Amino acid sequence: MSSLGITVKKSEDFSEWYSQVLVKAGLVDLRYNVQGFVVHRPWLMRIIRAIYRFFEEELEKTGHEPVLFPLVIPEENFEREKEHVQGFKPEVFWVTEAGDEKLERRLALRPTSETAFYYMYSFWIQSWRDLPLKLYQSVSVYRNESNTRPLIRGREFLWIEAHCAFSTHEEALRQVEEDMENSRKVIWEKLGIPFLFLRRPPWDKFAGAEDTYAADTLMPDGRVLQISSTHDLGQRFAKAFDVTFLDREGTRRHVWQTCYGPGVWRITAALIAIHGDDKGLVLPFSVAPIQVVIVPIYYREEDKKSVLEKAHSIEEMLKQKGYRVFLDDREEYTPGWKFNDWELKGVPVRIEIGRREAESKTLTIYRRDTGEKKQIEEAKLLETIQELEKSILENLKTKARRFMESRTVEARTPEEVVKALKEGYLVKMPFCGREECAMDLKEKTDGGKVRGTEIGFKEGDYGKCAWCGAPARQIVYVAKSY
Repeated sequence: MSSLGITVKKSEDFSEWYSQVLVKAGLVDLRYNVQGFVVHRPWLMRIIRAIYRFFEEELEKTGHEPVLFPLVIPEENFEREKEHVQGFKPEVFWVTEAGDEKLERRLALRPTSETAFYYMYSFWIQSWRDLPLKLYQSVSVYRNESNTRPLIRGREFLWIEAHCAFSTHEEALRQVEEDMENSRKVIWEKLGIPFLFLRRPPWDKFAGAEDTYAADTLMPDGRVLQISSTHDLGQRFAKAFDVTFLDREGTRRHVWQTCYGPGVWRITAALIAIHGDDKGLVLPFSVAPIQVVIVPIYYREEDKKSVLEKAHSIEEMLKQKGYRVFLDDREEYTPGWKFNDWELKGVPVRIEIGRREAESKTLTIYRRDTGEKKQIEEAKLLETIQELEKSILENLKTKARRFMESRTVEARTPEEVVKALKEGYLVKMPFCGREECAMDLKEKTDGGKVRGTEIGFKEGDYGKCAWCGAPARQIVYVAKSY
């Protein structure tokens, strides 16, 4: 294998594979000299911008409006909601000086923006006519994480946060359902990443929330990654920030609130990790910066003109149809080098044009996800590309779903739980519902964590808890995480 390519197998050393893909596919540069802060290179940013665009479109279809709040949040805002400040203050970066002078009050770099939004909501919401209020922003947030990994856990990371206020709790709960549906439409339907939406146990909910619902996907090393979450905030923040409205009967009431956070950074990590293979990235058309690359092949000078003419005509035709196309006519690289380079970067389709293709009105098509190569008639190119766009996504979805299903097992005893977690499985098990039991499980399995119950799950009699043997009231998922 050339120095250009990946030198380890994903199945044998996922951690090293992931690190090599990030660097060799030109996604990040890790040489920036502050831990946890990553330089995002153009190929990565074009993928990320596509993911942002999908979520923003869905949010705006469902009545959200874009805003941009200040990066800094005054300390007194955090102090208003006790549980929230306890949950986030240990991770906050504080701005304490300007120039050579100390600031009169500390300013936080936003770790999340509830305490910024809801301070303003107390001004913006006065009457039932101001509701519902549904706003979102696409931003970076900052948390002083000790263990960092690009796109998985960082001190600066990218996400979207949506903050909504309603006159009734029923409306807020419908918003939680809408958030989960928006996640499904983007993460599964457009990106092909399978996940479970789980209701987190009370001790693991978002700081300040009544309930947290989060999307977990399973990474190749057997750890789960939370890639999206939505929270029923009840009226806690409304009371802390005095966000009230005059209802139709003239009574002043507190609003009901939700917040929603698609983790754009982590979704990108899952896209890379789940679909990628031993050659590098494998991208669906939806986010590929280049969807089709054309590689002209000629070894004799007399073939150059006809080959390039055909390559340019194919390029122009596909661009007119709206595809992101690149004609790689760089003469300093061999066709083989180009093949490896574009496979590493995950370009979904490659078109090869040599003397034979130029003379016969045929094209050689290579699809990145399966490695299949075939010849087609030039007249059938557009039809073929349209079919490949659908087929590649469906293939990626099928493979990813089968992987997650194959790595999910049921357990009934502590020994089965320990064995499954050690071998990198997502465990489904009966559970007593007690925090003490969950903490004991986590300690004795080196990080196995109760992730929660499936949406709509009803408590009942489920036999004995797989960990402690007490009566089981729930069926939960357990996994190690990042």
